[in-house]
Amino acid sequence: MLFSWIFISCFLQIPILLCSYRSSECLVKMNYRLKEKGNVVIIGLFPAFAVYPLNKTTDWSMLKFNKEVMIEFKLRNYQCILAMRFAIEEINSNPYLLPNTSLGFEINNVPHGQRHTLIKLFSSLSGSNYDIPNYISASESNSAAVLTGPSWIISEIIGTLLDLYKFPQLTFGPFDSLLSEQRRFTSLYQVAPKDTSLTHGIVSLILHFHWIWVGLFIIDDDKGAQTLSDLRSEMDKNGVCTAFVEMISVIRGSFLTKSWKNDVQILESSSNVIIIYGDSDSLLSLIVNIKQKLLTWKVWILISQWDVSKFDDYFMIDSLHGALIFSHHREEIPNFTDFMQKSSPSKYPEDTYLHVLWHIFFNCSFVQKDCKIVHNCLPNASLGFLPGNIFDMAMSEESYNVYNAMYAVAHSLHEMILNQVQFQSHENGKKLILFPWQLHPFLRKTQLINQDGTNMVLHHKSKSHVEYDIVNFWNFPKGLGLNVKVGTFSSNAPKGQKLSISSNMIQWATGSTEIPRSVCSESCHPGFRKTHQEGKTACCFDCTPCPENEISNETDMGQCMKCPETHYANPEKIHCLQKTVTFLAYDDTLGKTLCFMSLGFSSLTAAVLGVFLKNRDTPIVKANNSTLSYTLLVTLTLCFLCPLLFIGHPSTATCVLQQNIFGLLFTVALSTVLAKTITVVIAFKITAPGRVRRWLLISRAPNFIIPLCTLLQIFLSGIWLTTSPPFIDKDAHSEHGHIIIICNKGSAIAFHCTLGYLGALALGSYFMAFLSRNLPDTFNEAKFLAFSMLVFCSVWVTFLPVYHSTKGKIMVAMEVFSILASNASLLVIIFAPKCYIILLRPERNSLCYIRDKTHARSKKTFLTPSFCASEIKQHC
Repeated sequence: MLFSWIFISCFLQIPILLCSYRSSECLVKMNYRLKEKGNVVIIGLFPAFAVYPLNKTTDWSMLKFNKEVMIEFKLRNYQCILAMRFAIEEINSNPYLLPNTSLGFEINNVPHGQRHTLIKLFSSLSGSNYDIPNYISASESNSAAVLTGPSWIISEIIGTLLDLYKFPQLTFGPFDSLLSEQRRFTSLYQVAPKDTSLTHGIVSLILHFHWIWVGLFIIDDDKGAQTLSDLRSEMDKNGVCTAFVEMISVIRGSFLTKSWKNDVQILESSSNVIIIYGDSDSLLSLIVNIKQKLLTWKVWILISQWDVSKFDDYFMIDSLHGALIFSHHREEIPNFTDFMQKSSPSKYPEDTYLHVLWHIFFNCSFVQKDCKIVHNCLPNASLGFLPGNIFDMAMSEESYNVYNAMYAVAHSLHEMILNQVQFQSHENGKKLILFPWQLHPFLRKTQLINQDGTNMVLHHKSKSHVEYDIVNFWNFPKGLGLNVKVGTFSSNAPKGQKLSISSNMIQWATGSTEIPRSVCSESCHPGFRKTHQEGKTACCFDCTPCPENEISNETDMGQCMKCPETHYANPEKIHCLQKTVTFLAYDDTLGKTLCFMSLGFSSLTAAVLGVFLKNRDTPIVKANNSTLSYTLLVTLTLCFLCPLLFIGHPSTATCVLQQNIFGLLFTVALSTVLAKTITVVIAFKITAPGRVRRWLLISRAPNFIIPLCTLLQIFLSGIWLTTSPPFIDKDAHSEHGHIIIICNKGSAIAFHCTLGYLGALALGSYFMAFLSRNLPDTFNEAKFLAFSMLVFCSVWVTFLPVYHSTKGKIMVAMEVFSILASNASLLVIIFAPKCYIILLRPERNSLCYIRDKTHARSKKTFLTPSFCASEIKQHC
């Protein structure tokens, strides 16, 4: 199968090689002037072929056609000649359009060079074969308009001259803003619609296929510069970047381009989509270079002014296969294809071009004298036999414009004749005189309707609706040359419906089976964000994972979205998940443990209180100020229950009570310990009993320390609650995926002042107990008080750094644990020895034991018996 395609491709290329020097000489010598008589003649100037010297220094007047010249056939332009003939024949056969008036035509080839172009025009205007400037023969010339194109250069050269005579000129080439200048070209009309939305259509196509990395080849002239500006503006608005921009220079006034060296960047560029703006004459050298490099993996986006026959080469693979071409939408002209198929040298023997084509492609023999074919022709030969890459039977955009131009002139003539008939009806029998300048008011009408019902706008100050066909160029195997319509772009359609394209119909470049990609950097998947590469365009970027708690749920996101505080990012950083609301609950293992510890220690303290109450008359209970002991035990019982305020769902009430109840109860406990230590110091430091110290001891003045210290703590709490009380807060950051409901301390200064105040009481108690730790007494608890205060201070000194380094539930648990540990130190160290004696060594808790112990100590310390008796009495 592959060899079959290769054979067919090679066969289709054979006719290109058969051009003889004889055919070139015939076209040049015959000068190619095609005429058909009529009441009104339309002059057509077409670049049907061009002759170039092989050596640039050769004198044109001394050329020898078999050795020194090269002829370039422009079959796409010859189709325009056929379209003009077809339109005039159709108009002449219409009895309702131009009755009693026949249209004729005079067609001349526009040779190379400005001088020869003007010579052809003078010859046609003078109505003779002589090129006489400023001479028009009224008897021989009945020209009404001149048709020029497709190059704007030809139209500009001729238009400058015709404007002097106010002679109507219609150009069928692509619309050019230079030719629309009313001050310079008052008699020129452009049939082609203005490309008001071409750049929008191209960018819409690029965005449809997600191509954001595009190269540009633009013709280097005013129109190309304007198109480049419009393209860049439209691309920037839609996030499309240019991989490179190459401006192709063209020699003004010539069909030859400057020497263009293929830029390395077109091969090395990662862009697989390249836009080419310009006509085939101007960019001939560029396309030749592209074809020679066999860049078959690129997607070319072109405009419709292309003559594919120019680009034939001897490669079996075409680099332009799969190109997408923007062409102005046009309706199918009935019978035009049949007309071209029936066009032959036998039907139009005066058309030298047809004789030359039959000689080249169908091996017909020439008569030496007049370059007419006579025999050895392929039977029933037709232009339809030619491969599509040589001659396309489908009507081109320029041919469609020629067809419309003929109808524009015909309608204008029709209305002009009717207008003259109305004013000259009384002069019967007098011949109507038509002057070309009289056509202008009718040509300037807003709309003219051609044969197929299409509205044409020749006055380009009015806005017209432009619609484009998107054509896919199929040229595999080489020579197929099909232009297949795959979509449309309508600037007047609703937003989102302007572009309509059938992707499944598109044949991509050779070797591609799916839609090509054209990006500078591969897309960033969800979970990543784009990071711009310094010094490069916005389309060149790196993909960076989203930061913590941020997501990107779309492709190619420039910034990650931060999840709300109530949500957290999943591991893939694609979705925000709802955080679980949590707190130090009773159901948690940690909450249960602390709860059981709190209740257990509270029950234990209550049991110790019960033991002391039961044994309140024993010496060991009385020896250490039983009232203070009861107060301390009751306070510790409540202190052990205080952690229950920290467990469970926080509320405003619990948040306010937590710290204030904790501070108040601990103040009572520590002030009670301080009172006990002061009592011990006062009792055992009286070596010479005085009235004041004895009064302090007997009146139990140290007990007033408790209300005084408690009132100060109440004052501090009042300030705290007034200025910045605790409140319910949410901690959404401490634990991943959770929102922890906690109590905010409100004023951190007030909280630390409370801790500092408790610390001062603890240090004071420790200092007083430390002073009396070695005083002699049977039940002296100074050592236990000092040690308990030492442990108490150690717990809270350790608590502070740990508390500030933890968050959430652990922080609350640390505070609860510190409360329980500090309370337990007071309970165990102070009351455990007493309970041991009361419960396990009751014999030591008696007056006799105390008397014997005191007597032994009095001898050892040389105290008087009277003091010992008073001490016993005091303690008993």
